[in-house]
Amino acid sequence: MDKERFSMLLLEPGEIYFEDYSVVCMEKDVQKKGSTEKQDGRLKLCSKSLVFEPKDRIKPLIKVQFKECQRISQCDNMLIANSNNIIVIMCNHYVKMLEGNVIAPYQIEGSPTEFLFLLNYASIADCVQQMNQLKRASDLHACEQNSMVATILHSRYSRMRFDLLWLDNLYDKIILEKNADRISPLVKNPGKIVLTANTLFFQPCNNIETYPVLKIKLSDMKRIFQRRFLLRQIGLEIYNVETCEIPHIYLAFKSKEDRDELYTKILELPNLNLDNTGQTEMTMQWQNGVLSNYDYLLYLNCLADRTKNDLTQYPIFPWILNDYTSSSIDLNDINVYRDLRKPIGALNPERLQRLKDRYAEMGPPKFLYGSHYSAPGLILFYIVRIYPHFMLCLQNGRFDHPDRMFNSISDVFRNCLNNMADFKELVPEFFDTENNGDFLVNKYGIQFGFRHDGTKVEHVKLPPWAESPEHFIKTMRDALESEYVSKNLHHWIDLIFGYKQRGEEAEKADNVFFHLCYEGSVNLDDIADMNEKDAIEVQIMEFGQIPKQLFKTPHVRRITTTKSVASNLSMEKLTLAPTAIRSLAEKLSFHSHKEGVSCVIVSEDEQRVISVGKDSLLKVYSISDGKQIRSVNVGSLPLSSCVQMNNNTVIVGSWDNYIMMYDLEYGRVVDSFRAHDDAVSCLVWSLKGNLLVSGGWDCVVRVWSSLDGFGKGVFRPLQSLKAEFDHDSKITSIALDKSANILMSGTDDGDVTLWSIDSRSIKCKLPSHSGAISGACFISEDKRLVVCSSDGEFRVTDLGANVQVFNKVIDEGLTSLVCEGSILCVGGAKGTLYLWDLQTVAQIYQIQVHQEAINSIAIGPNNLLFTTGSEDRHVKVLNSLKELNT
Repeated sequence: MDKERFSMLLLEPGEIYFEDYSVVCMEKDVQKKGSTEKQDGRLKLCSKSLVFEPKDRIKPLIKVQFKECQRISQCDNMLIANSNNIIVIMCNHYVKMLEGNVIAPYQIEGSPTEFLFLLNYASIADCVQQMNQLKRASDLHACEQNSMVATILHSRYSRMRFDLLWLDNLYDKIILEKNADRISPLVKNPGKIVLTANTLFFQPCNNIETYPVLKIKLSDMKRIFQRRFLLRQIGLEIYNVETCEIPHIYLAFKSKEDRDELYTKILELPNLNLDNTGQTEMTMQWQNGVLSNYDYLLYLNCLADRTKNDLTQYPIFPWILNDYTSSSIDLNDINVYRDLRKPIGALNPERLQRLKDRYAEMGPPKFLYGSHYSAPGLILFYIVRIYPHFMLCLQNGRFDHPDRMFNSISDVFRNCLNNMADFKELVPEFFDTENNGDFLVNKYGIQFGFRHDGTKVEHVKLPPWAESPEHFIKTMRDALESEYVSKNLHHWIDLIFGYKQRGEEAEKADNVFFHLCYEGSVNLDDIADMNEKDAIEVQIMEFGQIPKQLFKTPHVRRITTTKSVASNLSMEKLTLAPTAIRSLAEKLSFHSHKEGVSCVIVSEDEQRVISVGKDSLLKVYSISDGKQIRSVNVGSLPLSSCVQMNNNTVIVGSWDNYIMMYDLEYGRVVDSFRAHDDAVSCLVWSLKGNLLVSGGWDCVVRVWSSLDGFGKGVFRPLQSLKAEFDHDSKITSIALDKSANILMSGTDDGDVTLWSIDSRSIKCKLPSHSGAISGACFISEDKRLVVCSSDGEFRVTDLGANVQVFNKVIDEGLTSLVCEGSILCVGGAKGTLYLWDLQTVAQIYQIQVHQEAINSIAIGPNNLLFTTGSEDRHVKVLNSLKELNT
């Protein structure tokens, strides 16, 4: 069977198609004698019109709006054969569409016309009754008409029955049924949603779909998003795996409660296998360069309720370049880029000043920009060449005036810079290299008309530097992924999706739009007056909608240099194929401590492992011999920590408040001093400046320098004390950046503080954890900080914006942490070791190494030794990270 030419895009936006009838059509101009030839076809019954689709594909489709009908009745002319089964429709005007099967502006026929439709099978009484009912509705105000149509639709819903034979098997049971609309651009198709344990069904109220029911296996679902549709939280969009016949479906429900109930039920089902990559993972992947700028913007748009299924909330992309007139373009020249710190309306200072002058004289609620950067009309302005039927639907069968169409890239950008009412941004198609700029080409040969200078509207005129649409799109994509944009894209994200989107920050950024376009500015469900509700809905749909606000604090900046995210290991295989990692095998195990191991370190030459424990013992192990070579009792109280000063010297912290220097070559303590008024809990050593940092249970962190006399009998602690930082509770973890100036301290009540050693002051306090801080390290050239705690959570914080970019809660308390490049190793309270790739933001390995908490993890300077120490009194040497990747 040939595919029908009828589409719901031939109707008004949002109009409903109910059903169709097999008919023979006869058309008669009442001002002329005779009638046209008979045409076989189908008559479509819709909520605002009747559409006749002739069988002959060259003949035009005929649309008669109910409001133009003078009379709809059964034929009473007994001279006409089969008159008792003929519907007579008398109308003032009707519309011809797709004549010659060509996409073109609709033709309006203005003379009074009588149509006779001979029904081949349907009952004429039922048909005439339904048509007259819809005709009466067409005479009402828009909101009252919509209400009456909704009543008719509800009656049809009540008669719909889901055929149980559509279920996958005899044992499948229906869990939930809901009425819902399937949404596509400018189209709303009503139907019924049925959920079983394995499948989601959509049964349309009409026959517009290819199949009587659409099936989506729960196992095929990839992502589910709750959406705002027509200013109400009633939408649900489902994306499926690529192999699924239905790649995605967008549904709108009658109420938020209906939507939320289905959403909850789906998430409860065991056969669901969603991609659970969260916002923080995606942001961090983008920041690391794993995710492109293009893909990240698509993701943010999706997260902010922007979808290509809804022209009122179409994805937004920024103007990137500001040069569309030169014969060549150098993407390494920052002068060719738009200032991403400013909204499009603020790029021209002169225009902005005029807008501000108007803003100052305006009464509340004030707005700076009288039009939006994204609205249905603006979207179709760009994509009319590939979706002409969208434009015809939105503009009542007409294209825009040829001079106002998208004719030239440079003209459009110039207009966006200078026009007092043009502030539109771009759409994803400008950067989509897969489709190669097909929206710039009039590939269907559509007659859009002629401009004032006589030129025909054809393809979009490209900048002189663009050799072809493909080259233009590739250059735009390259510009989007450029270093300049990567360094500055977070500013534009702040404007569109972030903290500069609304409120005081939006005013400071010259980013204020009409108040009704902001989410939450009006609740349509609270408006009782139907006329007022309809007017507000129409206004905001035409004006545009601000995306859902995703960020309340400044967005993190992308790390643009590969050096900042690359490991000094070769981790490509780890990153790209984590399932291929070799087992993290145990090579050596030492069980010589009588109590828990507090800390392990690896010697500079990676030939020895040193451990200290709660049994006051310091032990040294030879890796080549595979045995313990030294055991020394250092003091009478537990030892808490140790660091290596050089290849032969270890500094040890003790619960007796002392810090001691131990000589590995001679096997003795050569010096010690009282460093705290309570137990020394942690130590950090930095070769830069020869700094030793200690934390204690006396709630103090101390920084020691000038340690030349330490171990020589002439050390003076007071003279070496460089800085001292007081806290409110015990110090449990410290970390020092590579500059040896930024110090992180963590306490047993979960506080995390960053200090400047040079200025001896607080730089900032990070949000507290609910458990004691148990480990921390600076990563990515000190641009980020990773902290873990006994509550099972580790967090990654961007230190440029002091914003948390990622967090993960593990089902056991975390007790230790170490980083090597992008690989994070975390030890758990139950003895589990977790490996995370912080570049791809994914757990790549997990293994039970100990029976009790892993108190310490150490990696050698050359990554040849990887060792752990545990509360179970074992020291274990495992595969090195290098071996894992070979």
